Amino acid sequence: MSDERTPPRRPQVFRLDEAAITMAPPEPVEPAFPLPVPAPEPRRSWGLSLAGLFWSALGGVLSLMAYVGLSQLITDLFARAEWLGYVGLAFTAALLAAAIAIVAREVAGMARLTKLDTIRASAEKALAEDDRALAETVVRDVLRLSAETPSLARARTDLEGHLTGIIDGADLVRLSERTLLAGLDSRARQMVSDAARNVSVVTAVSPRAAVDLAFVLYSAVTLMRRLAQLYGGRPGTLGTFKLVKHVLGHLAITGGMAAGDTLVQQIVGQGLAARLSARLGEGVVNGLLTARLGLAAIAVTRPLPFTALPAPRLADVAGGLLRKAEEDEAAASRRQ
Repeated sequence: MSDERTPPRRPQVFRLDEAAITMAPPEPVEPAFPLPVPAPEPRRSWGLSLAGLFWSALGGVLSLMAYVGLSQLITDLFARAEWLGYVGLAFTAALLAAAIAIVAREVAGMARLTKLDTIRASAEKALAEDDRALAETVVRDVLRLSAETPSLARARTDLEGHLTGIIDGADLVRLSERTLLAGLDSRARQMVSDAARNVSVVTAVSPRAAVDLAFVLYSAVTLMRRLAQLYGGRPGTLGTFKLVKHVLGHLAITGGMAAGDTLVQQIVGQGLAARLSARLGEGVVNGLLTARLGLAAIAVTRPLPFTALPAPRLADVAGGLLRKAEEDEAAASRRQ
C-alpha cells in the first residue's frame, strides 16, 4: 500500500477586499472562568403577609365582639336600674384604663430592649470606625439608661466630666464601659452563679423530672428578666418572650454549651460527670445549662460590647458547681 500524502500548499498573497475571498466565521472561544449567573429578582412583597393579615383580622373581630358585648351589658344594666348602669360604666372605664396602661407598659418594654440592641450596634460601629460623634451619642444613651440606678451616680458624674477630654471615639466607648459597667457586670456574674447553684441543688434532690423541667425553665426566664432589668431593659410579658427568643438565637449562633470552654473540657475530658451519681450529674448539667443561658442573656442585654473588660466565661460563674457536687458525692460515700 502506497503512502499518499497531500503536497504542502504554497504560500499565497491575496487582498482582503477581493470579491473571491470568503472569510470563515471565527470559532467561539469558551471563557476561562464561568460567567456569573445573575441572581433571581426577589419576589415583590405586598406589605402584609398572610399571617399578619390573619392576626390583624382576628384582633379586629375580637375587638368588635368585646365592644358589642360591653355595650349590650351596659344597656341591660341601665334597663334594670340606672345606678347599675353607672356602676357598669365605672367598671368599664377602669378596665379600659388598665388595658391602656398594660399596652403602654408592654410597648415601652419592647422599645427599651430594642434600644439596647441599637446602642450596642452603634458602639460596635464606633469602635470599628473610631467615630467620635457616634461614640458620644452612644455614651449619652448609656448615661440615660443608667440614670435610674442610684449606685452609678458617682460613675455618671465622673464620665460626664471626661466627655470633652477624650478625643478618640473608641477610647470614649472603652472608658464608658470601664466606668459604668464594671459594677453591673460583677453583679450580673453573681446573679448567674446563684441561679446556676440553686438549679443544681434543687434538680439534684427533686424526685420528678417534670418538677426539674419546670424549675429550670422558671429559673432561666427569671434570670433573663433580672439581667435585663440590671442593664436597663425592664421587659414586660411580651418583652420577655422577645428576650427569650433573642437569648436562644444568640446560643444558636455562638454554639450552645460552648464546647471550647475550659470547664466543659474538664467535665468531658476527665470524665468527672461519669464518677458522680445520676442525680448529682443531672444537677450539674442543669446548673451548667442555666449558667450558659445567663451568659447569653448578659451578652444580649448589655448595652456595650465587651472590649475594655473581659467577657465572663462559664468557668467564672459555674466553676463551683462541679466542686460542690464532688464534695457531696464524697460525703455520701463516707456515710455509706
